[in-house]
Amino acid sequence: MSEKFNEQAIIIRQEEIADDIYSMWLRTESIAKNARAGQFVSVYCSDGSRILPRPISICQIDRQDSAIRLVYRTVGKGTEEFAKLHTGDILNVTGPLGNGFPQKGGKAILIGGGVGIPPMLQLAKELKCEKQVVLGFRDEQFLVEEFQKEAVVCIATEDGSAGTEGNVLDAIRENGLTAEIIYACGPAPMLRAVKAYAAERHIECWISMEERMACGIGACLACVCKSKRKDEHTNVKNKRVCKEGPVFRAEEVEF
Repeated sequence: MSEKFNEQAIIIRQEEIADDIYSMWLRTESIAKNARAGQFVSVYCSDGSRILPRPISICQIDRQDSAIRLVYRTVGKGTEEFAKLHTGDILNVTGPLGNGFPQKGGKAILIGGGVGIPPMLQLAKELKCEKQVVLGFRDEQFLVEEFQKEAVVCIATEDGSAGTEGNVLDAIRENGLTAEIIYACGPAPMLRAVKAYAAERHIECWISMEERMACGIGACLACVCKSKRKDEHTNVKNKRVCKEGPVFRAEEVEF
């Protein structure tokens, strides 16, 4: 795990890229230099009534310009505060946090669902192997064109308005996709289904879990998930998503 840093990050630019979905580029000297695909940052509100930071996955890393990109959905007062900020404003940010995706060889499928889509973009940029991307949307699409610059993209929508009608596994089957390794990030029901799909076909699978977090550094145990083996920190069968994760080998965790 890389060293974490506390920085006063300057907003380079921010825009709304879909309904309630915002893209924010931040100037962060040390975080950008040390971050890896799949890690996240804790972003602090300026409003003193909101003490706990908001964990947001890293969508892109620009090490040359010392910048990271966060793509997030406004779901509460904290993210609503972030959405009102502009170029030149400053945010307190801690990171990079958690473990990122291991990058291996072999034909890969990258799967993203909902707000689990952004962290897959940096992985798509970094992987040197043959890769295919499957994105699942409930309604409005975002980041599709950026993924298309990196790989062939298949889309699944619940209402069938674009791509395959159904979920990401429906899109995989409809398009006849095959792989030696799967990387996935999204809601728990999607990850549960992807884990089962990979196990049935004996495909190596890595998943990034989305959990509510408080401290972001493994101290509070607010983001634990069930695991097959006992955790050395708690001596029970769980894992801290912020510390041991958010990326896990699929068979390590239970849903």
